[in-house]
Amino acid sequence: MCSACGMPFEIDPGEGTLCAACLAYPPAFDRARAVMRYDEASRGLILALKWADRLDLAPGFARWLNRSGRALIDECDVIVPVPLHRFRLWQRRYNQSALLAKGIARLNNKTFDALSLTRTRHTPSQGEMTSAKARRRNVKGAFAVKPSRAGRLAGKSVLLVDDVFTTGATLNACAKALKAAGATHISVLALARVVRAISDGA
Repeated sequence: MCSACGMPFEIDPGEGTLCAACLAYPPAFDRARAVMRYDEASRGLILALKWADRLDLAPGFARWLNRSGRALIDECDVIVPVPLHRFRLWQRRYNQSALLAKGIARLNNKTFDALSLTRTRHTPSQGEMTSAKARRRNVKGAFAVKPSRAGRLAGKSVLLVDDVFTTGATLNACAKALKAAGATHISVLALARVVRAISDGA
């Protein structure tokens, strides 16, 4: 897999290899890994958590993440979920990424921080964007760490948790905000990731 974003390769090119997307657009995060491929087999379960109030799925998903992300979890100081904008959180009533991140933190006695990283703009859904470039533009500058809480992240290794890694645009924007607040290392752990042809970009 790509040593940065975790994109699986059809053949093993050797440890430390980057995919074309990460070579073209080096991510702000240091490493990203996912439990499974986002496809016909996994989509229904993930959407049930995200949109259908199936909160009972979160503990099991957290255990999957805990097993698959062992190396990333062990090296982190604090676990941070990708935040929703307050309007979307009001509509959905919960943040599925926060449920997953909290579950991982509980399993490992790690610090869970759902308040420091915020979404400052109510952007259109990334699902409405037609390209990786449009996704990057949509979330550019959309995340920030509250100045009053930046000290909680300065000098820390952060595990950033999301439900689905699509192009990495949202995760990259979050990582930039975390590093601007002084975080020294950002790992990403997602429940699933979209696997596209490498030429599609990140």
